Amino acid sequence: MKGISPGIVLLIIAVYFLFLMFISWRTSRKSNSADFFIGSRKSPWYVVAFGMLGATLSGVTFISVPGWVEEQQFSYMQMVIGYFFGYVVIAYVLMPMYYKLKLTSIYTYLEERFGVGSYKTGAAFFLLSRTVQAAFRLFLVAIVLQQFLMEPLGMPFWATILVTIGLIWIYTFQGGIKTIVWTDTLQTASMLIAVGATMIYIAAQLDLSFSGMITAVQESEYSRIWYFDGGWSDPKNFFKQFLAGMFIAIVMTGLDQDMMQKNLSCKNLKDAQKNMMTFSTILIFANLLFLTMGVLLFLYAAQNGVEMPTRDVGGEARVATDLLYPTIALEHLSPAIGVVFLIGLIAAAYSSADSALTALTTSFCIDFLNFEKSAKSEPEKRNTRLVVHLGFSLLLFIIIMVFWYINDQAVISAIFQIAGYTYGPILGLYAFGFFVRRQVKDRLVAYVCLLSPILTYVINANSKALLWGYEFGFELLLLNGLITFAGLWLISRPDNTVGSHLTYR
Repeated sequence: MKGISPGIVLLIIAVYFLFLMFISWRTSRKSNSADFFIGSRKSPWYVVAFGMLGATLSGVTFISVPGWVEEQQFSYMQMVIGYFFGYVVIAYVLMPMYYKLKLTSIYTYLEERFGVGSYKTGAAFFLLSRTVQAAFRLFLVAIVLQQFLMEPLGMPFWATILVTIGLIWIYTFQGGIKTIVWTDTLQTASMLIAVGATMIYIAAQLDLSFSGMITAVQESEYSRIWYFDGGWSDPKNFFKQFLAGMFIAIVMTGLDQDMMQKNLSCKNLKDAQKNMMTFSTILIFANLLFLTMGVLLFLYAAQNGVEMPTRDVGGEARVATDLLYPTIALEHLSPAIGVVFLIGLIAAAYSSADSALTALTTSFCIDFLNFEKSAKSEPEKRNTRLVVHLGFSLLLFIIIMVFWYINDQAVISAIFQIAGYTYGPILGLYAFGFFVRRQVKDRLVAYVCLLSPILTYVINANSKALLWGYEFGFELLLLNGLITFAGLWLISRPDNTVGSHLTYR
């Protein structure tokens, strides 16, 4: 790293983690399972809202979104606007049901609505998808840390990952969600400070005032937001991006135990709704901030002759715009900005990974070990929970190491995308449960949910031939959910006895 010794960098990072440990100690004293799973429903809504911002942005946003502006311009904002309306649906459709049924795991709804088979299927799809996603996101950040910090210190990749996951386990194993709602606040602040400091420094290097910076971004080739003229075949089409964003938010937040666990830790439904709407509003401006910084990075690179970073893909060097931010921050800007960037990068990784680890532990304990129905004592539950928590930590370590040894970004990205297919069946299950008064054959639900992603993949792979040249983008999630919905209809029968308290009207 430019201009600063690795020892100083490690010392700063160590101080950061000591602060995380202090927060963990303060929040986890005398904690029990209720604190770990839902914070005893005492989390302040405004703290949850700010912390959710960091968990939603994650390391992928922190590293990748600024690099997207070269190809996508500001078109991503069309999807972000869709996110907002998706969050409205979560706040006023999903949350009332979750709070009415007093759920700890949101997949418990599926048992009450359809049966045990549907319940276990939904929870299993979440565990699969979230485990792979958490590992993938942590891997993306870890390779940056390894390349720019740990490798020069002689630390092997496996040790970097082991220490990274070990630190997460240490500060979450006791307090769980009760700790995370507070540590995420620190992590979100660290991310935003890093982006803000980088923008201010680059603007000064480009001799731009605040108004000059805005003008430079607006006049650049990267600033286009709206895409209406390309039709449905254009992956940037507004309506495709908007609808995809809306349903991605509904599924990856509203139907995701990781994200909803924070909301269920609020004191009541009203506070949870305030949290969701505040968070969704701030998220629009946060993404706009990242995209603006992306434009500044490309302007800085052009003015200073910075070469685009590359990544090895199947033995071929390809341009990797998602590495532009770390390359400029760590090799071209001041040492202070480099340190702030590293802390923001670590915060981005941990804000996503720590909550995912807690959510995976919660889902497994509630959905598969039946903690809420168990007659075990609190000490017995605590010991079991610790084993599960450690088990998922080791699983993340193993998956990340597999990614490392594959060493082919195209293959790894494909694995991540396949994991994304698992949210479609969850969307179909909840949509059917909410809006259709029919009862499914519970024993057949797993087969429908397994078949749906396979059919979606086949249709996507052949869409040009089957659909007159149409190519799917993020709206593939809708197709997956629709196929699941249709499959559930085929294995269902009319049932007017389905309780209205389970179907939101």
